[in-house]
Amino acid sequence: MYTSLEHYIDGNWVKASGAKSQEVINPATSKAIGELSHASRGDLDKALAAADKGFKTWRKVSSYERGKILRKAADLLRARADEIAKVLTQEQGKVFMEAKLEVQSAGDILDWYAAEGQRAYGRIIPARADGVRNMVIMEPIGPVAAFTPWNFPVTQAVRKIAAALAAGCSIIIKCPEETPGSPIGLVKALHDAGVPPGVLNLVYGVPAEISEYLIPHPSIRKVSFTGSVPVGKHLNALAASHMKRATMELGGHAPVLVFDDADVEGAAKLMGAFKYRNAGQVCVSPTRFFVHDKVYDNFVGKFIDIAKKTKVGDGMAADTRMGPLANPRRINAIEAFVADAQEKGAKVEAGGKRIGNQGNFFEPTVLTDVPESARIMSEEPFGPVAVMLRFKETDDVLDRANKLPFGLASYAFTKDAKVATKVADALESGMVTINHFGIALPETPFGGVKDSGFGHEGGTEGLQVYLQSKFVSHLG
Repeated sequence: MYTSLEHYIDGNWVKASGAKSQEVINPATSKAIGELSHASRGDLDKALAAADKGFKTWRKVSSYERGKILRKAADLLRARADEIAKVLTQEQGKVFMEAKLEVQSAGDILDWYAAEGQRAYGRIIPARADGVRNMVIMEPIGPVAAFTPWNFPVTQAVRKIAAALAAGCSIIIKCPEETPGSPIGLVKALHDAGVPPGVLNLVYGVPAEISEYLIPHPSIRKVSFTGSVPVGKHLNALAASHMKRATMELGGHAPVLVFDDADVEGAAKLMGAFKYRNAGQVCVSPTRFFVHDKVYDNFVGKFIDIAKKTKVGDGMAADTRMGPLANPRRINAIEAFVADAQEKGAKVEAGGKRIGNQGNFFEPTVLTDVPESARIMSEEPFGPVAVMLRFKETDDVLDRANKLPFGLASYAFTKDAKVATKVADALESGMVTINHFGIALPETPFGGVKDSGFGHEGGTEGLQVYLQSKFVSHLG
């Protein structure tokens, strides 16, 4: 059996009372594996009341006790990693080992925030008068409404849950309806670890209906969203109209700069693996490859070989290296990107087609000679397509890399320290990693600039967004 699909409200697993429901589809087989009921307005009211009550209790629990619960949940996640990863692969499609690493990483995130919550320090400000004590106290902001996507259903949820709980907040999290089972596994670990009733609530339903009800509600004091730029802009505007603080982790269109002195083979191998990880359905997936003219043929040739040798299949198969896309919408989108690029003169050097007619499988794809007018040059593909582009001058490639309104992640490969420094300073991205893949660790801030959002998840910054400063000045 796949898994029991229930909502979690006020410490209880319940079947939602909404009239709507939907099937959960295995993207490798196109067959239904579960039925998910949608939350009603009444269910949301219960979750809001629970979060309000839970916050009043949880904020008084010491950071040390909160940390113990988070650490226990981390241990439970690791013990259940195989079980949860199997569910994740069945509903999302990614390779089983990638799914297992995601669950294990969620344990690391819980451990990080268990400790970081104990370091939510305030400060003493020297007073101007004798006998006065000026203090800044860090307090949890309040109940949180959080919304997460289907591409990393466990780690995207745990980043918000762990940070909110470590700060002393309660949370209502709406996880993706396409992949409900693995977040349920995460929440079960937290429930079994001893999170008090009302502190954590999990709901599913029509995304727009839930967000438009939760965000304006007086009980909600903080909004956290991970997803597309258009939806993020809408939800941020809604939050702002009600004076709610927000964190927005939105889309990207990551450039990769490969200079003429780079380790070409190493760069191709690393970026090839990360391009086709999770079938390219990653917000920080490398997509626009700017390769110096002197090493272009060498790099592109090696990248094409990687694409052609990447084994595509069911994520549960031992030899699979790339699973299916998550849903038929992604197949249609990627086909449209490739067709548009070809119509405008691009060459398909590898892949470019759907595989079979069962499941959502698509070939790892490499495009060359892509003109600026092609849609894929300005729109995030969110799929297994790499675009290869030539450059000669550093200043020119930096301008081209920064051209888009996105600014989430950027990558560069060079052995020249001066070039590396110039690139790091010039790239308009929230995250820049040079000569390796060094982002998305629990202890490092994850977030973008420009249309890619604001605020952070991970690192000290990821805790701060769930805290607010209170100034207290005391005489005597």
